[in-house]
Amino acid sequence: MAVAIMGILASGVVLAFLAFPVGRALADRMRGGPRGATGQEIKNLKEEIRAEVDGLRHDLGELAERLDFAERLLAKQRESARLGRGEG
Repeated sequence: MAVAIMGILASGVVLAFLAFPVGRALADRMRGGPRGATGQEIKNLKEEIRAEVDGLRHDLGELAERLDFAERLLAKQRESARLGRGEG
């Protein structure tokens, strides 16, 4: 249950990060921005988008690591609960 919630939250965060550059690009296009942009402006936009995507990849990698860690902790708790304390 907790893993599913974490997955949903992770998906929401990724979608929110993706929405910002896309939304900005759409708004620029509606205002007539980049269509008439110079080559240098387009190059700058491409670099900005690449940097944003690289940042998102990094964030997604960290998020995947955290999710793996949480899944291992949950599995460990469930396994120890099934095994019981033992007789020692």
